[in-house]
Amino acid sequence: MLVFVVPLKSPQASKSWQLVTQLFERCVKSLCNQTSPNYKVIVVCNERPRLKFHHPNITYIEVDFPPANELDPICIGHTDKGRKILKGLVHAQKFSPSHTMAVDADDCVSKHLAEFVDKNQNCDGWFINKGYKYQNGSDVIYVKRRNFYKMCGTCNILKYDLNQLPENPEYNRGYGYYKFYIDHEKVRETLTQKGNGIKPLPFRGAVYIVATGENLYYGSTKLTFNLLNRKFLNQSIQEEFSLYPLNKNLVTEALSLR
Repeated sequence: MLVFVVPLKSPQASKSWQLVTQLFERCVKSLCNQTSPNYKVIVVCNERPRLKFHHPNITYIEVDFPPANELDPICIGHTDKGRKILKGLVHAQKFSPSHTMAVDADDCVSKHLAEFVDKNQNCDGWFINKGYKYQNGSDVIYVKRRNFYKMCGTCNILKYDLNQLPENPEYNRGYGYYKFYIDHEKVRETLTQKGNGIKPLPFRGAVYIVATGENLYYGSTKLTFNLLNRKFLNQSIQEEFSLYPLNKNLVTEALSLR
């Protein structure tokens, strides 16, 4: 079984909680669109969002962690994210998963992930090398042909016992304590050094949603688009990733507040 773990930011940390909720709802719709029923979704949040979409495979865990000590807003955001991922991974043990995958709450994933994991349960895991990059409202999508895992946090599918879970998990620690769960681009190298090589996923596994105004890291390099990699957002891609446009006004408002 594949368990998705989704850390969701709080309303207080959001520029637009309404937009965060809409992004999240699209995300969980893509998670619950799997071609195999053998999956679970764990959402770790400060406040459960009000959605029209409900699914029996979703579990919500509401937390009230103490404020992070870091001064840098980005580090505070990373620490919050790391705590929530760790909390979700610990809870995932109840489902006896073969693999887990941390998913950013605004991204979309392929509907084939759970089925692929079902068929390859003995593998250490996979990193997403190929994926898509999408900006809301566009009728095109951009193909990321390599190194997707270095750009997007929705990128690693790991055998459960490779998650490096501490014997006694703590949730009142600083950024460094959660680095394995936050530094997604280093997971592949870290596991390889320990003799657990994860493989590239053999298909495009996720869509990195950019320029929402709610992205934790708003780097300009993340927002560049190579016209040679541009592709029409056709129905097949929309159905595979449950990708649909959100309210343009909400996105514009959030971007103006960054």
